[in-house]
Amino acid sequence: MPVPLRSLHVVAAVITDLRGRILLARRIEGRDLAGLWEFPGGKREPGESAEAALVRELQEELGITVQVGESLINVPQQYPDKRLCLDVRRVDAWQGTPRGIEGQALAWVAPAKLSRYPMPPADRPVVAALRQPDRYLVTPEPGADDAAWLDGLSRALQSGVGRVQLRARSLQDPPRWRRLVAAATALCRRAGAEVLVNGDIELARELGIGVHLRAAQLATLEARPLGAEVAVAASCHHAAELQQAQALGCDFAVAGSVQATASHADGEVMGWEGFARLRESVSLPIYAIGGLTPAHLEQARQHGAQGIAAIRGLWPPATP
Repeated sequence: MPVPLRSLHVVAAVITDLRGRILLARRIEGRDLAGLWEFPGGKREPGESAEAALVRELQEELGITVQVGESLINVPQQYPDKRLCLDVRRVDAWQGTPRGIEGQALAWVAPAKLSRYPMPPADRPVVAALRQPDRYLVTPEPGADDAAWLDGLSRALQSGVGRVQLRARSLQDPPRWRRLVAAATALCRRAGAEVLVNGDIELARELGIGVHLRAAQLATLEARPLGAEVAVAASCHHAAELQQAQALGCDFAVAGSVQATASHADGEVMGWEGFARLRESVSLPIYAIGGLTPAHLEQARQHGAQGIAAIRGLWPPATP
């Protein structure tokens, strides 16, 4: 009978200076994952609050006294010998000068350069939470009115959506869909939003945009289908699919269904705990999907999600 893995609750800090740089610490020799860079912090002791643990750890490791800010994300992550929950808080104010009291190297890093630093699996989703959009719109079917569909997309972008998947499963008119994707891509680029097309790798190559792979496509690919300059994502329902997406080099994934949806009211749902169990199997950023709206963003982050993906929950109502 397998021995249950030990569980650890680790609290870490995103410490930001006046120039917007973020402090990383390098794990010292003799510890697990030595040489990798991480957000500083440490284990919460029994009976200790997360906030108190973070204050203590940063005093012991860095010699500073901090004011703990808001929660950024909780990342459940399974390692070979343990299950870890990385509870990440923002820190914008402190007293003292950070220094590596335990001999660890420190680095102040511009947010755009965080991904250059090799990190433990649990820390990688934290970088995504800091740098990438928390809402991923999946477009509804275009219907008969292209102008109305493009207007809906424009209004969604104005509401703050930063990532868009263009999807039209029932549209059986490739030239029309290509025109719509090209027009939608122009809208997204003007708004500064990242755009991916569902399933069509060749169309993505033609237009220089990302591709969102369907779960069934994952097993048919042996390598990342597009270059690093555009995004590759995947829809996943099981840990094996997430692991395949990670092995292919996908930039992020979508997992669900977390809750029942209007279109699949009787479909299988995993709930937030089921989502968190999937989350711990890879280090990819993962959006939760299934009956979600922006009101679920905080709950999603508390279970390790990058944010929410949605159709109805992010698509604006039709104008009168």
